[in-house]
Amino acid sequence: MKNTFFLIAFMLFSTMSFAHFPVTKTVVEGNEVIEATISNSDAFAGKTQVAALLICFFLGGIGIHRFYLGDIWQGVVQLLTFGGLGVWTLIDFIRICVGDLGPGW
Repeated sequence: MKNTFFLIAFMLFSTMSFAHFPVTKTVVEGNEVIEATISNSDAFAGKTQVAALLICFFLGGIGIHRFYLGDIWQGVVQLLTFGGLGVWTLIDFIRICVGDLGPGW
C-alpha cells in the first residue's frame, strides 16, 4: 500500500516538469508536410496535464479524458468500448504521464 501511494505521488508530481525548449512536431496533412514548433506555453493551451491525468485515472474507463483533450471521435469509441476494456485507458494514462498525449496530438 505504501509503495503504491509513493508510485502514484511520483507519477502525479513528476508530470509537472516540461521541456524548456521548443519541440518540433511533424504533421502530415494530405500531401503536405508541416513542421510545427510547440513551446511550453502553448503546449496545452489552458488544459493541464495533471487534470488530464486525474480525469484519465478516475473516468478513463469511459473515455472522458479524450473529450477533455479534444479527441471527440476517440472519446466516443472509448465510451462505447469501455476504454478498450481498460487496455486503451492504461496506455493513455502512461502517455499522459510521459507527456506524449495532449490536446490535439
